[in-house]
Amino acid sequence: MAATTPWQGVVVALPTLFRNDLSVDYDRIQEHVRWLGDAGCRGVAPCGPLGEYPALSEGERADVVRAAVEAAPPGCAVLPAVGGYGSRQACQWAEQALSAGARAVLAPPPVGYPGGPAEVVAHYREVAAVGLPVVVCRDPAEATVDLTPDLLARIAETDGVVAVREDDVRRLHRVRDLCPHLDVLAGADDVLLELTVCGAAGWLARCPNALPRLCLRLHRLCAARDLAAALPLYARLHPLLGWGARTEGVQAVKLAMGLAGRYGGPCRPPRGPLPPDLEERLCRDLRRAERAETGPVPAA
Repeated sequence: MAATTPWQGVVVALPTLFRNDLSVDYDRIQEHVRWLGDAGCRGVAPCGPLGEYPALSEGERADVVRAAVEAAPPGCAVLPAVGGYGSRQACQWAEQALSAGARAVLAPPPVGYPGGPAEVVAHYREVAAVGLPVVVCRDPAEATVDLTPDLLARIAETDGVVAVREDDVRRLHRVRDLCPHLDVLAGADDVLLELTVCGAAGWLARCPNALPRLCLRLHRLCAARDLAAALPLYARLHPLLGWGARTEGVQAVKLAMGLAGRYGGPCRPPRGPLPPDLEERLCRDLRRAERAETGPVPAA
C-alpha cells in the first residue's frame, strides 16, 4: 500500500540530467530515480531549483515529471515542484503532476512577485484546490516572499496544505506552536541534525544524490536522537552538506555525483562548471565524507 505521508522521511531534490549537448537525458533521470528509491529514499522532487526548471521548456518539464513517476519504485513517491510566476502557472503544473501520478507537490510562493499576505494565501488556496497535498516550499535562492511563521499560519488554514520546508531552527519552534498540524521538513542539508532533533518529520535533501546510503544513515540517527552516533558522522559530512546552500549548489551536486561514480553531467547556461579551486575543495569534502562509509567515524 502506498504511504499516505510521502513527504516524511528523506525526499531527494532531483537534478535534471543533461547530455553533453544539453538535451535532457530522460533515461539517466529514470535510472537515477530507481537508484535513489532502491537505496531507501522515501521520495524524489523533480523540477525545483536544483532541477534548473527555469531552463526547461514546458514540454521538457512535463516529461521530466512523467519520467520520474514511471521510474519510481514502490515506496518512492514523486513530489514535483510547481514553481511559477503566478497562481495560473503553479496550478497548471500541479494539474500536470496530478495527471502524471505524483503523490504531492512542493509549492513555492509566486516566483518573482513580492506578493502581499492576502495574495500569497490566495495563491496557496488555488494550488491546493487541484487536489494533491501541498508542501509549502520557500527556497531562499529564489524567494521574493518571506514565509514568516505568522503568514504560514494563515496559509496552513487551507485544506490540503500538509507541510512546510524550513531551514531555520528558530522558526521551526514558532511554526510548530502556530501550526501544530503541519509537518516540518528540514530544508537545508547542513542544518539536518538541528532541525530533525527538534522535530522535523522529513528532509528535503540534496546530498543523497551522491551518497544516499550514508545520508540515510545520518537521517535515521538524527530521527532516533542518537546523538552519540549522529554527531561524529554529522561532523564528518558537514563540509559536504554545506554545498547545497551555495550559489553554485547545482553545479556542486552534479560534480559530487560524478566524483561518487554517478552521472551528474553539465548544467545549462548561465550555469557553468565550478572553477578549479572550488572543484578541488568539493573533491576534498566528498572524499572526507566517503571515508565514513569505509572506516570508523572519529570523534568530533
